[in-house]
Amino acid sequence: MRRKPKNQPLTRAEEEIMQIIWDMKSGIVKDIRTKFDEPRPARNTVSTVVRVLERKGYVGHKAYGNTHLYHPVVTKEEYSKRQLFRLLDGYFDSSFPALASFFAREKDLSMSELEELIKETRNEPGKKKKKKE
Repeated sequence: MRRKPKNQPLTRAEEEIMQIIWDMKSGIVKDIRTKFDEPRPARNTVSTVVRVLERKGYVGHKAYGNTHLYHPVVTKEEYSKRQLFRLLDGYFDSSFPALASFFAREKDLSMSELEELIKETRNEPGKKKKKKE
């Protein structure tokens, strides 16, 4: 049964496990657990978080007897986009220039890096161009 994501942000633990599932494409709890550095979280902890992700609509599974093979329902790109717009709306009053300006200051971007960013934005495929009247 696929559930539609409720646009709920993920906790740090949920996001960490989602990153693993996105990288693996699919896996059982044992596989997911082996991707953690030592000391690894307990199997029950990983299993609980994966079930929460499924309840939230980010993960689905196929059952093979008592084994569940989990797979992402939401792509990493979809989630990243949703989080970026949440950040943009919540902290920058939906202003991309304010967001870009913030990161330019925080990352101390050089003029050439800023020019490259502008160039990439202009050349972005599918970008709508405004008609001059």
